Amino acid sequence: MQIKNALTIVAAVAASMFAQATFAQATAPASRAEVKAETKAAEKAGTLTPAGEGVPKAMPAAKPVKSSKTRAERKAETQAAAKAKELTPAGEGSPKAAASPGPAATRADVKAETKAAVKSKDTIPAGEGPTAPKK
Repeated sequence: MQIKNALTIVAAVAASMFAQATFAQATAPASRAEVKAETKAAEKAGTLTPAGEGVPKAMPAAKPVKSSKTRAERKAETQAAAKAKELTPAGEGSPKAAASPGPAATRADVKAETKAAVKSKDTIPAGEGPTAPKK
């Protein structure tokens, strides 16, 4: 009787191993050629996400805006801007922003305000502020 149980267990283990192998073959990943073909088809359909943009697939791709100027007009405009030194140097990023008015107060003014607040006891003692740890 024990031999029969042992044989049944061995048969069950062997059957499960073969089932796993068969399942693994049925769900094998696509071959390199299949992936390449899928990618080319997606590229032709315009459904690929541009490199570095990371736009989710759910968002529709923006349609390119047609320029109202010809290439020659754009080139002439760029050359005129270069002569007038209005172009941003390479690697500098966005165009020059308007000059900032600078800080509202100088360092000396801020220090003087702080000293006056400490003298009049308008400051919160160290460790007693609203974000201080509770004991």
